[in-house]
Formats: sequence, structure tokens, C-alpha cells
Amino acid sequence: MEKIDDLLDRLRDKAVAKGSAAASTRVGQGGQARLLPDRHPVRDFFLADLVDWALKDDRHSMEHPMFSLSKNPDHRIRHYQYKEVRVTIAPSAYGLATIWDKDVLIYAVSQLVEAMNQNRPVSRIVRLKAYDLLVATNRHTGGKNYERLAESFRRLAGTRIETNIATNGVRVREGFGLVDNWKIVEKSPSNSRMVAVEITLNEWLFNAIMAREILTLNRDYFRLDGGLERRLYELARKHCGHQARWTVSTEVLHRKSGSTAALKEFRRKVKMVVENDVLPDYRLHYEAANDQVLFYTKDSMKLVASLVSS
Repeated sequence: MEKIDDLLDRLRDKAVAKGSAAASTRVGQGGQARLLPDRHPVRDFFLADLVDWALKDDRHSMEHPMFSLSKNPDHRIRHYQYKEVRVTIAPSAYGLATIWDKDVLIYAVSQLVEAMNQNRPVSRIVRLKAYDLLVATNRHTGGKNYERLAESFRRLAGTRIETNIATNGVRVREGFGLVDNWKIVEKSPSNSRMVAVEITLNEWLFNAIMAREILTLNRDYFRLDGGLERRLYELARKHCGHQARWTVSTEVLHRKSGSTAALKEFRRKVKMVVENDVLPDYRLHYEAANDQVLFYTKDSMKLVASLVSS
């Protein structure tokens, strides 16, 4: 396996000569990894407005594992500690909130940040149109997808978090749900589908938004099929924001990912992600000699600048 130093030398030469290659579009969770198709290529009036928004996520949940990476119900209580940071995540009867459930929060955070950019008042109560949310997060809009959305709300409200992470300089000293509550405020006149829903964000997340402790996501994030791929993209975005590359031991990456797989199996899955090269904006390289993973940007200019200055 190529060493990281040798890889960086090769990348420097390749980036200067040709620039980075375009991202692969091949399917998640360690096997045939791919980007999902854009399910709504014809933009309606809502999407015409949405493209002017930047998708936003809070950097604390990007840094630390708070969501299940599996679509199967997970009812285990999780305890995570890294250096001084401690997080306990407890499920409800519906199971832990998943990384796909997090799409709801990303959408809500993006709306609030855009409102702040336009100097409009914001509050923890956010009204969402169900159809718009489904389209924006690259989901199908058939009937069963509205029920799946309701299931996401139930898991988000039921999952309880206890942490010492402060947002906007404030530490919430009590357990809180990923959302405080949610309710359907409008139903379709022809069926029982939700049309509009209100969610109340927890104080911890709202403080992070108000302090702009947030990062911008690539819209292709919603096209990532696998939970691990989504989580690795979050970590890449968090750690390669102000630097072109980030190296981490596989053991630490395993902990930070929140994966419940054994370390050996996690290592195998990471190698598959490396091979499939499906993440937006970033690539991974595994070095067997030191059991490390290198994350680096696909932006050739940024990579060259980083390599030259190091």
C-alpha cells in the first residue's frame, strides 16, 4: 500500500500537471458504491428558489457521532468520548435517529440561516412543507415517503442527547431531543398525508445556528446512498474546511464515525469507500503501514497550495 508521503508527492505532481479528476458516480455501504440519481432534475418554482440557498449543517454533530448509520432499528444506548468531549445518545421505542433522519435538520438549519442572511426574524419553531423537504433532500414523493418522513420526526423527537459540548458559549445542562417536538399543521384534503409540519428545534442546536457554528454542504450529499459514506463526508468537510488534507488513525476514525461494526469490518468498509471514490469534494487514501486514513480535497488548486506550503 502506498505510503502517505509518497502519495502526497505524487498528488503534487499530478495536481500541478492536470488538476484533480472528476468525482466518480459509482453505491454505498461498502459494496457497489454510487451516487443516487438526481430524482428531481426538472426544477419547479420551489427548487428555483432553493438553488440560491447554501445547504448548512451544524459543525458539532458533524464532528461527533450522534446518529445511527444503519437503516435497521437501533435501540442501544451509545456513549462516546473523545478527549474532553462526552456524548450519550439514548433511543426511544422507535430507535435511534439515523443519518438519513438528519436530512430534516439540515433542511431546517439551511432555512434558518437563509432567513438570517436576509435579516428576517427566526425562532426555534420552523414550518416545513413536506413536499419541498422531500424534493430538496432528493427523495421520492410517493405516498409511503410521507409516512417515512413522519417516522423520521418520531425518531428525532425520541432520541435523547446528553453532552458537555457548548454551543454559542452555552452548555445545555439537561438531556434534550434532537427536536423538542413536531406536529402536523396541515393535511391534504384528499388523503391523510401531511402537507405542512412544524418542528421545534432544541435549544442546543438553535444556539449553534445563532452563533453560525455551521458549515456548507455539497448538494450531492443527499445523493449519497450509504450511511458510512455520508458520515465520512461529514468528517471530511469538518476537518478539511481550512486545510486541504487530514490524516487520522483508523481506530480514531472508527470512534468518530459512530459505526457499530467491529474495527476489522470498519477498516474493510473504509477501503471500499477509498476504492469507489464516491464522496463529493474529497478523496480518501488508506495507508496499511500505519493504519491511517488520509482525507484530501479534490480541489487541485487548494491541494497544490497546501502541498507547496507544507
